[in-house]
Amino acid sequence: MLYIIGLGLGDEKDITLRGLEAVKKSQKVYMEAYTSLLSFGLSASGLSNLENFYGKQIILADREMVEEKAGDMIEEAIDNDIAFLVVGDPFGATTHSDLVVRAKTLGVKVEVVHNASVMNAVGICGLQLYHYGETVSIPFFTETWRPDSFYEKIKKNRSLGLHTLCLLDIRVKEPTFESLCRGGNKQYEPPRYMTVNTAIEQLLEVEQKHGESVYGEDTECVGFARLGSEDQKIVAGTMKQLESVDFGAPLHCLVIVGKTHPVEEEMLEFYKY
Repeated sequence: MLYIIGLGLGDEKDITLRGLEAVKKSQKVYMEAYTSLLSFGLSASGLSNLENFYGKQIILADREMVEEKAGDMIEEAIDNDIAFLVVGDPFGATTHSDLVVRAKTLGVKVEVVHNASVMNAVGICGLQLYHYGETVSIPFFTETWRPDSFYEKIKKNRSLGLHTLCLLDIRVKEPTFESLCRGGNKQYEPPRYMTVNTAIEQLLEVEQKHGESVYGEDTECVGFARLGSEDQKIVAGTMKQLESVDFGAPLHCLVIVGKTHPVEEEMLEFYKY
């Protein structure tokens, strides 16, 4: 059996009982380590917290391993119970759908254990989940690469009065440009996590470029940091206001507010800038 287990958003104790049972009976336990991070995963002691709590050694599965060597893990699951741990919910990232397809194609049984993810945890600010449109990703801009395909999606959401969840870029174990050019041993960039402030700066740059008044400095937004953790931070305000807020450590995300219901507004008041 291949178990794909959501860990939730907080710490090692957010795993479900069903997930914990599956981990304990698995012969090998892998943990996906690139689409997101648990709050404790940002510290050097993060993994040992997991291993101590679950009573298992955990093998970190980075992007390369999951995308290039997933077949090995799936083959192990033909004769063994293998657990693959995912921060949040297993289907928060498309990579995991691919894993399920590949496993089922090889006749490997798959069991998915769901958990909380950013997609539903943002509901804490009071904006109703069924009032959200398409979710967008905001990638880090570089000097030569400034993609803005998210602009049209935000425009469509706002034309319908819907809120937009913006997932912010995480750059973990990204090969340096120089090492890619040289070939041979890869060297990696230091990890980077986009802040709410950088996201707003980039969003405003794209608005200035397109000039269609989809949003602007006065557009109401909600900034989130470390959702699901004890020290989570949630601030509602205009883009201009949130740009100056220190949200602290990662991970961050941003919601661009659409048309609001009075009940939503009442809840948002608790988080006002």
